[in-house]
Amino acid sequence: MNDGISIAAIVCAAGSSSRMGGVKKEYRKLNVLDDEGKPLTVLGSAVTAFAASPRVNIIAITVPLAPEKGEYKAREAVPSKLLQTNEPDNPLVLFVPGGSSRRISVHHALSLLAAYHPDYVLIHDGARPWIDADLIERTIDAVLAHKAVVPVLPLVETPKEVDNNGDTHSIQTITRHMRRAHVVTAQTPQAFAFPAILHAHEKAAARELHDGVDYTDDAEVWGEFCGPVAVIQGSPDNKKITFPHDLK
Repeated sequence: MNDGISIAAIVCAAGSSSRMGGVKKEYRKLNVLDDEGKPLTVLGSAVTAFAASPRVNIIAITVPLAPEKGEYKAREAVPSKLLQTNEPDNPLVLFVPGGSSRRISVHHALSLLAAYHPDYVLIHDGARPWIDADLIERTIDAVLAHKAVVPVLPLVETPKEVDNNGDTHSIQTITRHMRRAHVVTAQTPQAFAFPAILHAHEKAAARELHDGVDYTDDAEVWGEFCGPVAVIQGSPDNKKITFPHDLK
C-alpha cells in the first residue's frame, strides 16, 4: 500500500507517571477488550491502533530503565497476538530502554530504528490510547506530502502568559494577553521524514549538553534544525491521560 515506502511508529511509554499516584498510566486497564477477550491497557490500545494500519511496518516502544517497569511489564501490557512474529500481518514490534527525558527516549528509539531504514516515522504518546485509524492515516498522508506534520486542535479557553519568578509563594501576574486564533494545542502522532528527524535529534542532544536547552516535543526539535512543521486537524477523542480521572 505504501509503494515501497517504509513507515515506522514510536510509542513513548518510558515515563514515570508521577502524577498517577504511583501506578504507571500506560499499564492501566481500560474498559475495552482485545481480540482475545482480555482488557486492553492504555499502552496496548495505542499499539493496537498502529499495528492495525497496513502502512506501518515496524513499531518501537520506549520503556522505563527500571527493571520492575521495563520491557517485561511493557510486554505484559501489549496484546500477545501483536508480539507473535509468525503472524504475517503483524508489524515488527521492538522495545527500547528510554532515558531521563522524553526527547532522549525518542532519540534512543530513532537510533534503534535506523538499522531498519524507515522513510518516515510517527511518534506517539503511549498515554493516548484513543488514537483512531482515521487520524493515523491522515497523518501518514500529510507527512508524505510535507515531511513534518503535527495534528492540532484549536484552544477552547483564552490563553494568557504569566510571569515565572520562581517564587511559589507569590502571586503570578499576566504578562501577555494572547490571541486564541493564533494558538493551538498539539497532539500526537507527530510524523517526520526519518533521516532528517534522527539528525535533528542528534543536534538537539548536542545543544542540550552544551547549552542546557530543553525540548518539549519532536516538532520543536524539527522546527529548530530542519524547518517548518505542517499542521492537520487533530481529534477531540485523542486525549492524553495525565491524572487518574482522565481514565473515566
